[in-house]
Amino acid sequence: MTSTSGNIFTKEVNLYGWEQDPRWTACDQYSFQHLHPKSRPNIASLEESLDHAKANGLPTIESAPITAKMFALQCKAQNVKHVLEVGTLGGYVPIWLTTENPELRVTTLEVNPKHAKVARENFERAGVSDRIEIIEGPGLESLPKIQAEIEEDKRSKFGFVFIDADKGNNWAYFDWAVKLCLPRATLYVDNIVWMGTLASEEEAKKDPDVAGARELVEKVGIDSRVDAVVIQTVGEKTYDGWLMAVVNP
Repeated sequence: MTSTSGNIFTKEVNLYGWEQDPRWTACDQYSFQHLHPKSRPNIASLEESLDHAKANGLPTIESAPITAKMFALQCKAQNVKHVLEVGTLGGYVPIWLTTENPELRVTTLEVNPKHAKVARENFERAGVSDRIEIIEGPGLESLPKIQAEIEEDKRSKFGFVFIDADKGNNWAYFDWAVKLCLPRATLYVDNIVWMGTLASEEEAKKDPDVAGARELVEKVGIDSRVDAVVIQTVGEKTYDGWLMAVVNP
C-alpha cells in the first residue's frame, strides 16, 4: 500500500488501485459496529461468506457491508418481494437481502462457474439457499429468458435490481432490467463514479469501464422509462458511487 501526504488528508492506494482514506474507513467501522453489532443473527453468516470466498480465491471486490445493508433496508422499506442481481461473485449481497427480509427472493446471474459454486455453498451455509436462485451463464443470454418466463406468468417482476458486473455492458444490463421491473422499482448500478473518472472524457478513451459508465449515464438521461441520479460515495472500499434509478409508474 502506498500513500501520499497532502494538506487535508493522507490518500492511500491499495493493491486494487483503490483510493482510500483512513477517515472513511473509521467512520464506516464506527457506525457499523453500533448500527449492526456482532449480536445480530446474520453477522456470522455474512463474515463466513467472505472468509469462504477469500479461501477459494475469489477477488475481494464485494460490496461494502454498509452498502449491502442499505440495499437490504431499501428492500424492507419498499416491501420488495423479488430482487434481480447481475453479478453474484460470492453471494454477499443476496445473503444480506434475504437474512434481513425473510419473505424476499433473489434471482442472481453469474457467468463464472467457480463464483457460482462458492456462492451456492455460502447460501447453503447461511440457510437461505431456498430463496436464492443462481442462473449461470452470460447475463445478456439469461435476461431474455427471464423476460419470457415473466410473460408466461412463470416468474414475478422485480422490485429491486442491483447490477455489478462487466462495466462495458452496463447499459445493456440496465435496459433489459427495466423491462423486467415493476413500476416504482429501484435499480442500482455499481462503480459508476470510480474515483471521479466518470467526468473524464480522456479516461473514457483509455478505459472501457469508464466508457461503459458514461454510456449508461448518458442513455439513462434520455430514457423516459426511468428517473435517475448518480450518487457519489466514500467508505472503507474507495471513492466511488452508483447510478440509482426508479421505474416510472
